[in-house]
Amino acid sequence: MRLNVKVIPNSKTNRLVMEEGRSRVYLTIPIKDKNPDKALIKFLAAHFYVKKNMISIISGQDRREKLVQVLKG
Repeated sequence: MRLNVKVIPNSKTNRLVMEEGRSRVYLTIPIKDKNPDKALIKFLAAHFYVKKNMISIISGQDRREKLVQVLKG
């Protein structure tokens, strides 16, 4: 499954909000975090009950808008 994700850092809680056409992922990481992609992968793995290596960021590694691939086992 592929998801268009917009990452919103510096939130009070980690959560996923599904919208039409894309998802918003609110993460508690600070805006200046050096590697927010690791936090996103960890959160999505827990949310979808898969291992972290089953999730990959296809595009948008250095941006808030990302295309994410989630493999189901």
